[in-house]
Amino acid sequence: MPDDILVHRDGLIATVVLNRPHKLNAMTKGMWQRLGEAMRALATDASLRCIVLRGAGEKAFSPGNDIGEFETERSNFQQGKAYGRVLHGALAAIAECPVPTVALIKGICVGGGLEIAALADIRVCGESSRFGVPINKLGLTMAHAEIGALLRLVGRATTLEILLEGRVFDAREAKDKGLVHRVVPDEQVEAEAYATARRIAEGAPLVARWHKQFIRRLERGGELTEEELDEGFRCYDTEDFRIGYRAFLAKAKPEFKGR
Repeated sequence: MPDDILVHRDGLIATVVLNRPHKLNAMTKGMWQRLGEAMRALATDASLRCIVLRGAGEKAFSPGNDIGEFETERSNFQQGKAYGRVLHGALAAIAECPVPTVALIKGICVGGGLEIAALADIRVCGESSRFGVPINKLGLTMAHAEIGALLRLVGRATTLEILLEGRVFDAREAKDKGLVHRVVPDEQVEAEAYATARRIAEGAPLVARWHKQFIRRLERGGELTEEELDEGFRCYDTEDFRIGYRAFLAKAKPEFKGR
């Protein structure tokens, strides 16, 4: 079986690795398919509390799609549409994952790589990381399903700036634009990303999943139903709520059960 998408589990935290370092983790159609499958499988694991998304090696998160595939997999409308179904399925699996996600970004994070990272809940990068979507130089559009995450993240003006210029920019500018949450020295990226994942994992897991669910619902707009409003108070019936407030009163660290 291909090993270009790897999944590692360490206790409450899983890591999904884009594992094609000899190509800077450039994505193939098969990789998009396997990434979607991996994320959908992890989404069903009730015991999981955080997922870290990363590229293999030190040079890149991912530069996006492997241009070498264009001749065979994306050379016309029908092929492009079929490729898009697979790519968009993977992006949807990340976007809809109920488990909190952290993008660990080293080096290059452009094009499809930036699309993946933009869908993570938290993004941590190194000072030498580079970002952008230079697809205008390929005569290639970013389809509706791909633009959505970028638009929600940085807004219309910055999304248009990124797409129309096709410029690759540094980590400081990425943070100024709101593309990343934290920029740290390159040698500290891994430590900071996993420290972030551990902080998430130490929190009440049902609360984390509820918060993601509530935010997705609010983004859709429209009036909330009474049932949806009631969901905001279901936490009071959980074992984790009792564990949490009793630990707080006892000045102890809570050990949440996810129940």
